[in-house]
Amino acid sequence: MEEVVSVFPNLGLELQTTRSWDFMGFTDDYASNKLTPPFDGRNIIIGMFDTGIWPESESFNDEGLGPPPKHWKGKCQTEHNFTCNNKIIGARYYQSFDLEDQFKSARDESGHGSHAASVAAGREVVGANYFGLAKGTAKGGAPNARIAVYKVCWNMACYAADILAAFDDAIADGVDIISASFAGYLQSRFLFNPVAIGSFHAVNNGILTIAAGGNQGPQRGGLANHPPWILTVAASTIDRKFVTPLVLGNGDVITANSINTYNVKNISYPLIWGGDATNFSANYIPRESSLCFPGSLNSERVKGNIVLCENSEGVAGIQMAAGAGVIAPIRPQQNFAENYLFQTASISNKEISQVLEYIKSSNNPKANIMFSKTMEDMDAPYVASFSSRGPNIFNHDILKPDLCAPGVNILGAWSPVATPSMFSGTEDLRSVEYNVVSGTSVSCPHVTGAAAYVKATHPTWSPAAIKSALMTTAYPMDPIMHEYENEFAYGSGHVRPVYAVNPGLVLNATKEDYSDFFCKEGPRNGCKSTKPLKPWDLNYPSLSLAVKDGNQIKGNFIRAVTNVGTPKSTYNVIIDVPHILKVKVEPSTLAFSKVGEEKFFSVEVTGPKISQVPIISGSITWVHDNHRVRIPIVVYTVLPWDSEFHH
Repeated sequence: MEEVVSVFPNLGLELQTTRSWDFMGFTDDYASNKLTPPFDGRNIIIGMFDTGIWPESESFNDEGLGPPPKHWKGKCQTEHNFTCNNKIIGARYYQSFDLEDQFKSARDESGHGSHAASVAAGREVVGANYFGLAKGTAKGGAPNARIAVYKVCWNMACYAADILAAFDDAIADGVDIISASFAGYLQSRFLFNPVAIGSFHAVNNGILTIAAGGNQGPQRGGLANHPPWILTVAASTIDRKFVTPLVLGNGDVITANSINTYNVKNISYPLIWGGDATNFSANYIPRESSLCFPGSLNSERVKGNIVLCENSEGVAGIQMAAGAGVIAPIRPQQNFAENYLFQTASISNKEISQVLEYIKSSNNPKANIMFSKTMEDMDAPYVASFSSRGPNIFNHDILKPDLCAPGVNILGAWSPVATPSMFSGTEDLRSVEYNVVSGTSVSCPHVTGAAAYVKATHPTWSPAAIKSALMTTAYPMDPIMHEYENEFAYGSGHVRPVYAVNPGLVLNATKEDYSDFFCKEGPRNGCKSTKPLKPWDLNYPSLSLAVKDGNQIKGNFIRAVTNVGTPKSTYNVIIDVPHILKVKVEPSTLAFSKVGEEKFFSVEVTGPKISQVPIISGSITWVHDNHRVRIPIVVYTVLPWDSEFHH
C-alpha cells in the first residue's frame, strides 16, 4: 500500500527508572502559585506513557481541583476497580501481547509509572518516606497539572505497537505534553523507532515529547531517543545522597555506596570470605566461590553470616545460600547508591582488600552493615554513571542528550503491590507507598514538570520554543567532573525551571522544519520530494560539528532567535571557546524593537586538522540585562569511513 512507509517488528523497549525540585530552585512558592510568574497548571494535561498508575496513592488526590480542562477529549478505562478523578483525568491501557498475571487495566503493579507520574505532577504529601529515608514533603513539579495515563509497559517492557497506539490516542485526547520514561535497547533509525514516529506526529500537533536518554552509561554512543523533535534527558545527582556505614569488628568504619533499609537495630553478624565457603560437592573451587556465583557456596557455612564477595553481582548467590548480608565491590565508575533486597555494602576494590585482610587476621571476624543515612553531596550536580552518553550516532550534528535533570535516589509514589527493590532481580515481599529510585526514567519526568511550568506560563509557545527555553537557560555543568564526555553526558546543562519561563530569546522550529529533517534522514521516509539539507540547517539550540579524522575543523551554522522578553532590547554575544577553536558570530549584536521579532545570525567554527579528539567544548551566549541565552558548541572526530557522516 502506498501509504505504508515502514514495517518493523513489535520489539520491546526498556523502562529507565524530594529534595530534587528545591535543588533546582523550584521551591514551594513557585509550585503553589505564590510568585511571579504565577504557575497554576490546572489547564495542563500531561500524558504519562509508562506502566500505569496506582490511583489510590495520596500523590494523586484531586483535592481543590475542578473539572478537567475543556480541551480534554479522552476517557477512563475502569477495569480492576480503576477510578479516575480530577487529578487523573484519563486512563488507557494497551496490550499487543497477552501477558499473564498482570492487571489488565491502567493500574500499576510495577511501581515505575506511579513514581514517574508523582515526580512530574504529584500533589504535596507531607511525611512521605522510604523506611524512614528521605522523609519530608513529596511533590511533583506541576502538582496541579492533570495526568492522563497511557499504560504501554508490562513486565518492565514497552512494546512498539502499544506505544504507537498510545501516541495516536494521546494526540486525539488533547494532552499538552507527553512524558516517555523508556528507551530502546537497540538504537534504530526513525522509520523503525516507535518513539521517533509517535513523537513526530505529536510535535506536528503541537505536543512536546520528553523522553529518557537511557541507562546504558557510561560508555559513549549508547544514547536512545535521538530525534531532534524529542527532548532527551540525562540523569544527574542532587545535593543529597544515601550512604551505608560498614563497621568491622576491629572498629574500622567504611562508607558504603548502597542503600540498606534492613538491620534497623544495627546488629553485628559473623563475617566470612566467600572463598572459605566453597561448595566442593558441586565441583566448585575457592576461586569461584569467592565470586559468590549462585550455587558455588556452601549454604551451611554461609547461613547467618555476612559474606565478603569479590564480585559486584554476588548478591543473588549469598541470598540463595541464606546469608545475612553481603559486602561486594561497587561496579567500575558507579557513582550512585543502589537499593538491594537485603543488607548490602558496596565498597571499592581497595576497601574489599581491607576487609579481606581483617578477616584473615581475626579469630572472630564480625561486621555490621548499618541502616543507611543521609549525607550532603557537595559535588552535585554531576551526571550519573548509568546515564547514557552521546554522541548521537545517527545524526552526528544534532547534540544529544539535550539536558540533564535529577535522576539519582529520588523519592516518589509507588505501587503497594510492587517489589520495592525493583532492580534486585529477586522478589521483595515488602510493601511501600513511596520508593527511592534512580534512572533516566526519573530525570525525564523532572523535565516534564519543568516543561509544564513553561507551557502553563506561555500556552501559545510551540514545542520547539519550550524546548529552547529549557535548554538555553540550563545551568552549565562542570566539565572537569565529566572528562572526555562533557556535553555528551549532560547536553546543554542542568535544567532550571524558574529561568526557563523567562529565557529572553527562543530558537523556534515549525512542523515543516521537522518534516524536512525527517525526509532527509533517509531516502525511504515516505517523502515525495526533498532538497539537500544538513542537520546544521535545523534551528536547534545547540551546535554540534563532527569532523572526519585528519580533516580541518570547519562549519557554518545559521540560527534564528525570536524575542520573547523585553520589547526593546539589545543582545551582545559572548564567545567562550578553547584556543584550538576560532569562532566568529555575525552580527555580534542583535537589536529588537518588539516581542515576536525574529533575527538571524551565523556562527563560523574553524580550527586545525584534528584526529582522535573525544570532544572540544565551548559556547556562545547572548546577553541582555538578566537574560543569558547560552548555546553550547561541540566539536569531535569520527572515523573517515563513518557511513552516518552527513557532509
